[in-house]
Amino acid sequence: MPILDLYEHGEQRRNLAHFATLASLAAVDGEINPQEKASLDKFAFKLGITDAEYKEVMKKENKYPIETPHSGEKRLMRLFDFFQIIFSDHEIDEVERKMVEKYAVGLGFPSKKSEEIIEKSIAIFTGRIAFEDYQYLLNK
Repeated sequence: MPILDLYEHGEQRRNLAHFATLASLAAVDGEINPQEKASLDKFAFKLGITDAEYKEVMKKENKYPIETPHSGEKRLMRLFDFFQIIFSDHEIDEVERKMVEKYAVGLGFPSKKSEEIIEKSIAIFTGRIAFEDYQYLLNK
């Protein structure tokens, strides 16, 4: 039974699914390098992944595909969730940036569109948004 089946629903299942996807993305080139491992450790902590869950997800035979929602809004919501995880420590490093780029493409966003979404998301999450965007968000 896949580890994700242990959780019927809820935040822990979503967190575990996010973590499993990140682990799959990190291993896409065959090996997880030390920087990716450190980043996965940090994500595991942020997501509340237990040691047992971590070990289960990291097994070589476990390959968790990215569940791509059909709705553009749901894909954007998954990316938003991911940015919340990344910015829980109020910063994004280069490894996290590369992972979010892979994640966005894996969710089905075209490369050009994903770059645009990522740039805007980083600006929003770091508080470096233009006044017009700020004004738009407040008036929405």
